[in-house]
Amino acid sequence: MFVLLPFLLLSFSWLASALTYKAADISSLVVVENSGVRYTDGGQVTPFETILRNHGANTVRIRIWTAGQYNLQYGLALAKRVKAAGLTLVVDLHYSDTWADPGHQSIPSGWPTDLNGLNTKIYQYTQSVVQSFQNQGTPIDILQVGNEINNGFLWPVGEISVNGINPVSQLLHSAINGAKSVANPKILIHLANGWNWSGLNSFFGKVFIPGALSADQVDIIGVSFYPFYDSGATLSALKSSLTNLANTFKKPIVVAETDWPVSCSGVHLTEPSIAVSTSGQETWVNDIKNVLTSLPNGLGQGIFYWEPGWIGNANLGSGCSDNLLVSSNGAVRDSINIFSQDM
Repeated sequence: MFVLLPFLLLSFSWLASALTYKAADISSLVVVENSGVRYTDGGQVTPFETILRNHGANTVRIRIWTAGQYNLQYGLALAKRVKAAGLTLVVDLHYSDTWADPGHQSIPSGWPTDLNGLNTKIYQYTQSVVQSFQNQGTPIDILQVGNEINNGFLWPVGEISVNGINPVSQLLHSAINGAKSVANPKILIHLANGWNWSGLNSFFGKVFIPGALSADQVDIIGVSFYPFYDSGATLSALKSSLTNLANTFKKPIVVAETDWPVSCSGVHLTEPSIAVSTSGQETWVNDIKNVLTSLPNGLGQGIFYWEPGWIGNANLGSGCSDNLLVSSNGAVRDSINIFSQDM
């Protein structure tokens, strides 16, 4: 027994520091499968959502566009697989016909272009989406309202640099009320650049307005954190920023998008001491976990690896050629174990 005691204590220590949400965004999964790719684990063809679950993931995020490739029907079909695998379902509403991010937040085609009309439309649309997931027996566990909305969404009406933050506060309030009229998902608000406290504070310090969005409507704050795009995106900056975020707004926090390369040249990575390899992927994710578990009051709660299986788009929008947890033929890499070992 005394021989086992140190091992048991170590095990309990690891469990105590594990995150609530060990997640991946696998929105592109059906697109990849339709190209003829099959995923393998130990040489056996296995659905990717099952591979993720078997290696410790417990949560999956799916993006929904108002039209195009990632439309509602696409998301509903993928949600059936996510739920069948026993995974927590996060739905990421872009409120656009295509990608929404800090540089693109276009009003969907056919939607109103005035604030009153958009408040009504976003209520009805969000209500309808949430009801659709309910109706097919795959209720949304976490609803992300907007994607990287640092400068607002539904531009130009909800563009903060043009019209201030009041329209954004109203629109988020309307969207959440629409969701809550038919179900009770947790609500996540997602911003880019989680390392930048000034940006996070500028948004969350102003967005809660009497008569519009209130703090009690938001359950989780999500941030993106990538090593490619800005020299300020260091782990130390992330820790400082998220510590301030936790202390100021007292909400659970997840890193809702991240990844790390196994192949990269000509790109400055913000943590150059971390290897560009599968072991580097493990180190990067583990270092983010350590930042999250250091936050006060247990508020650091999850990591979402963005698109770990998107074969055919392995750069994932970065200048690094490959950021996946699988090889080009669909075979899992050692770093698939980040969910069980590094989150």
